[in-house]
Amino acid sequence: MIFLIVVGALLGGYGTAYVASADVRYLTRAGIEETRILQARRPISEVLADSGTTPGLRHSLDLVVAVRDYAAGLGLEAGETYTTFADVRRDTLLLVLQASPRNCLCPYEWKWPIVGRMPYKGFFDPKAAQRAADDLRARGFDVYLRPSGAFSTLGWFSDPLLSTALTRDSVELAATVFHEIAHNSLYVRSATPFNESFAQLVGYRSAEAFFRSRGDSALAARAADRWHDEIVLGAFYTELTDRLKALYALGLDSVAVDSGRAAAGSWARAQLVDSVAPRLRTYTIGPQADRPINNARLVGATIYRSHLDLFDRFYIQHGAEVQRAVADLRTLMQGAEGDSAFARLARATGTALPH
Repeated sequence: MIFLIVVGALLGGYGTAYVASADVRYLTRAGIEETRILQARRPISEVLADSGTTPGLRHSLDLVVAVRDYAAGLGLEAGETYTTFADVRRDTLLLVLQASPRNCLCPYEWKWPIVGRMPYKGFFDPKAAQRAADDLRARGFDVYLRPSGAFSTLGWFSDPLLSTALTRDSVELAATVFHEIAHNSLYVRSATPFNESFAQLVGYRSAEAFFRSRGDSALAARAADRWHDEIVLGAFYTELTDRLKALYALGLDSVAVDSGRAAAGSWARAQLVDSVAPRLRTYTIGPQADRPINNARLVGATIYRSHLDLFDRFYIQHGAEVQRAVADLRTLMQGAEGDSAFARLARATGTALPH
């Protein structure tokens, strides 16, 4: 996940701006929290040398060090990312808010310096997150508020490994490290679904290669299977969102839209159980509860699963080698912004994007 902390200089009139501007208050809180995280950092080498480090933490940190070194060998911009560790002393690092109108799969966007438009906003303050969610809901938006245990500052700071990112199995931990480092290696302005889906490719395909290089065929296979499952789920979400886009394009009244959303929800539940579940290799889908369609939740799910088949095709075209694929993709994306990124990827893979 990309979550750039923008910390401005404290200029004249800052106090007035702080009171008057929610954005200034938000950035101030983000800056304070980032400072706390950076102050809590300890070199991973120091933590590993500490006799008081628990065996579980030691195992995780040993894996992170090995993954980071492997990422650098792949030509990824590892820099100083994950050379330090920070215990944030809580289960949830931050909450991520997403929103969308009820009659359109159109992500509500926040505009920031440098990174451009972002379809989500991270909050270190749970109360502020809930207030923002309640405000958007009152204005008629579908909202989705979820926890996140990791983020990237795109190399602006030396991102520490956070304790909240260690509650995963070995494959997920390795994939997370590769994923966050991938954001340092390629970033397309105002193209969040492209950036996150690219990082998903790098995360799982790099994890697969990493474990294979260590002679661990079981974990390598699991990483490959996780990536397979992400592609399967991506195709499911594409079909569901296509159905909803067709519904919303009809310009129906709110009653008809609600009826159509309910029908789409019924289709999705049946599809997950009857079609998607049998093809999954690592994820399990049990009986589905009667959960209504939430456009914001769907936008959140698709951000990380947009055109994964195109990324995988590009990867295969480059000899199934992460290093070659990333290097050529970086060249391909020079000067790209927004939706042009996927258009370039589609042309490079000889694929027509759906309209």
